[in-house]
Amino acid sequence: MRFFLTFVCLIFSTAVYAENQETSFSDWRTDFEARAIARGFAADLVTRTFEGLTSDPAVLERDGHQPEFTLTMADYLEGVLSGARIRGGRDAINTNAALFDEIAAHYHVPAQVLSAVWGLESAYGHIQGNFDVVRSLATLAHDGRRQSWAEGELFAVLRILSEGHANRDEMKGAWAGAMGQTQFLPTSYLDYAVDWDGDGRKDIWASRADALASTAYYLARHGWRAGEDWGVEVELPKGFAYELAEDTVLSIGSWSVRGAVRADHAIWTMAEQSRPAWLILPAGHKGPAFLVSKNFHVFKRYNNSTAYALGVGLLSDVLAGGAMVRTPWPSSTGVLSRTEIKALQSALGRAGFDAGKPDGISGPNTRRALRAFQVANDLVADGFLDRAVLDRLMALTNLTDASVTDGEAGEQSH
Repeated sequence: MRFFLTFVCLIFSTAVYAENQETSFSDWRTDFEARAIARGFAADLVTRTFEGLTSDPAVLERDGHQPEFTLTMADYLEGVLSGARIRGGRDAINTNAALFDEIAAHYHVPAQVLSAVWGLESAYGHIQGNFDVVRSLATLAHDGRRQSWAEGELFAVLRILSEGHANRDEMKGAWAGAMGQTQFLPTSYLDYAVDWDGDGRKDIWASRADALASTAYYLARHGWRAGEDWGVEVELPKGFAYELAEDTVLSIGSWSVRGAVRADHAIWTMAEQSRPAWLILPAGHKGPAFLVSKNFHVFKRYNNSTAYALGVGLLSDVLAGGAMVRTPWPSSTGVLSRTEIKALQSALGRAGFDAGKPDGISGPNTRRALRAFQVANDLVADGFLDRAVLDRLMALTNLTDASVTDGEAGEQSH
């Protein structure tokens, strides 16, 4: 009965909070502390963890300007593949060769892949972030856009503290709550952190061995396929059926029959031709094209962004001695704002192509609806959101410029 009453109270408390869109941060904190104690966390631990906590406006600012979502693909990858990052990755591999070999022998994730993740996440351990993880996650929870997710991460923080994996002062990281040299969220820490160096602690902050092994374990658990590439740049023939991009899974041999060839003009082996692959067009049909494998989607489990996954893959290739992207990135007028994407989604709906409820996020449903619109209007069906297709849709559905200038700009999801 006591459990039942606690359960009912938790449901009621959550429902009341969800209905109150004007809840102050202090009220949210009080409510969350009560729910944490009801879950069984010690009252003194909860009090110490949240004592004096205030919302962090810097977190909300960064939430709307994530580089994977607000830069063009070309600009984002220019930073990922900088000379300094490449040199740092090569130095990291050479300096830690024995460690990388040991981890690869156990988890079958190669050094260049782990080094690429390490480089993107923390500049090889040098920039882990100085944000208070508790404050960051509390800010995001109170903001409400990702309340359930952020509160789940806060409960994970309390578990980390209560089980003695870290102390309150060590809970530092990036603005969105990721921690350590390879930026694990608290829930991922609980599920995948590894004590590789055997000192009794899963120390992803100070121990590069623990951080890298934890990342290798994470990738392996999410389906990393040893001995397979993440993907390869390809060239496509004139008149290619671009509507096959993103959703269609074919063997590399089948893509080859449709005219796809490797950009380096190497010949696929028989084993490679039998592997499944997806076609992605990160900058539309005018930019580079890639056939990506299941390993690419494992990268996206680490960070659900096409830009991020592509960055890790390309950096790992360069660290292994491969070449940069061969096809030039097209010139761009910039990334569509969230308001503009909402206008595009609304226009697609008015034109009879359902992209779902307009939310300003260019997810798979939006790109799928856009490809259908492009096919119906004899356009290249690459599903790429840019101002040219937005203008076409606005004209078709009699929208005005005011439709895309009201409101605040937001992030673009890949």
